[in-house]
Amino acid sequence: MLKKEISARTLELRKIWAVIRREFSARVRTKWFVASTVMGPLLMALMVFLPIAMTNSGGGERSIAIVDASSDRRGQRLSEMLTGPLPLRGTYLFVTAEEVEAVAESLTHRVGEGELDGFLVIRDESTSNGDAEYRGSNTASQIDMDLLRRVFREAIMAERLSNLGVDPEIVRELREDAGNIRTVTIRGGEVTEQTGDATFAIAYLMWFLLYVAILLYGVQVLGAVVEDKSTRIVEVLVSSLRPFELLAGKVIGVGGVGLFQLMIWVLAGRLLLTQREALMGLFGFDASAASGVALPDLPLTTLAVFLSYFVLGFLVFAAVFAAVGSMASNESDARQLQAPVSLIYAVPAMVSLMAMMSEPDGFLFVVLSLIPLSSPVAMPGRWVVSDVPIFQIVLSLTLLVVTLMIVTWIAGRIYRVGILAYGKRPKLRELWRWVKA
Repeated sequence: MLKKEISARTLELRKIWAVIRREFSARVRTKWFVASTVMGPLLMALMVFLPIAMTNSGGGERSIAIVDASSDRRGQRLSEMLTGPLPLRGTYLFVTAEEVEAVAESLTHRVGEGELDGFLVIRDESTSNGDAEYRGSNTASQIDMDLLRRVFREAIMAERLSNLGVDPEIVRELREDAGNIRTVTIRGGEVTEQTGDATFAIAYLMWFLLYVAILLYGVQVLGAVVEDKSTRIVEVLVSSLRPFELLAGKVIGVGGVGLFQLMIWVLAGRLLLTQREALMGLFGFDASAASGVALPDLPLTTLAVFLSYFVLGFLVFAAVFAAVGSMASNESDARQLQAPVSLIYAVPAMVSLMAMMSEPDGFLFVVLSLIPLSSPVAMPGRWVVSDVPIFQIVLSLTLLVVTLMIVTWIAGRIYRVGILAYGKRPKLRELWRWVKA
């Protein structure tokens, strides 16, 4: 009796493994998988090297004119401040109040012809109320406008200090030497070498990867179920497989593809960071500019938490997506049924991101890291930004596993009926009958 049971279990595992192998091999050979796997490291390289390359190359200069219509040449100081190592270069033009509009019209034509990027008009009231007008073709550039506003405010402040008899250079030196606060993260009662900015960057990156990966591969499970059902292949498969074996094989197979791709991205990202100086030199940039970029600290425990929540979170939502796919007869029905499930997943995830940004140790973020709907994306981020008690992560994982068991049981009962049902989508009452059957 025991041998028969063991033999039956072995046969069942072999069937599930056959489905897993089919789903995994079919997806890793697709152009989509190859393209997305390559694009991941390329985007990481762009994020790491582009700011360094822009800093290295200087980005390109923008030329603006300082139209000074003030009676005491107040714009001259601003023009002098725009002659340093800044991407904006200022050309000083002193005009009378009556000449402003004529000069502005002439400069507008020069901007239109590409000879000039813009011009700033300064009047007598600019020092008193701090207002000036800039006209240019680069007004949508936030970098240019923020830089111009900062330099303009410094020039106005210097002018006001001079009017009060205070040396602006002394104030500037005092401001530069006023000090700075360096944030250092404490974990488990011990000081780490990781800054607060690096901690949040890691937490946000983990949140983003988990959010995208779970949703992306969950939808792929739905697509696989709909494809098999619409092509009637499922009718052949269930002749030799039980519905639960087919469901388990599809979910685990697609999940294995997602885990495999995530591991490639993680290894590629680590390689890009550790070898960034050599890669910068390879493309002809100054390698010393890359040495100032701090490497984030990624302990093995953090990677273990990340992978654990990806696997469990994916299995929960993939089972739901599989059940939804079994209720649809075509892709149009699947898209309509997919939207509510995506919202159930997306809304708590977005709330958890806002909670992590505003109050990482707050009550809301703690609750979201325990609730199974949001814990797959919330808890890894919380693990990075705050000191999580061990009992809370054990409780979170336990609730997620229990939810997985319940969801898998319900999804399996819906799936076994839905994959062979065609025509009109089932109502809630009919779904309840499927579950009880």
